[in-house]
Amino acid sequence: MRRLWVRQTIEAPAAAAWRVLTDVASWPSWGPSVRAASITRPELGLGATGRVETVVGPSLPFEITEFEPGRRWAWRVAGLAATDHVVTAIGDDRCEVAFGVPWFAAPYLAVCRVALARIDALARAETVIER
Repeated sequence: MRRLWVRQTIEAPAAAAWRVLTDVASWPSWGPSVRAASITRPELGLGATGRVETVVGPSLPFEITEFEPGRRWAWRVAGLAATDHVVTAIGDDRCEVAFGVPWFAAPYLAVCRVALARIDALARAETVIER
């Protein structure tokens, strides 16, 4: 499926950004469209399922359909292909985080830009706490 992408360089290690992206409990802190989320297993991984509550509607089921630890995950929400999440290291203390959305969800890229800025702040704050 053709995807449209938005990216941001983050001044934090890739591992910090990955932790932010995969901590289901923290999704509402960076996802503007997420009010709450829960997962049926302890960690995000291929085949994991759960529910995501959006700010504009009901709680929807999700399934992780692609997963490369430390690098990438994609999901289906309510049975539809949704966002692809990618972290790429740029040295030890920088990374790029990218979101890909199906072409038919192009307006959602604006929401993804806001999410990237929030992920940037969270990953940098986590890095400061670790040091």
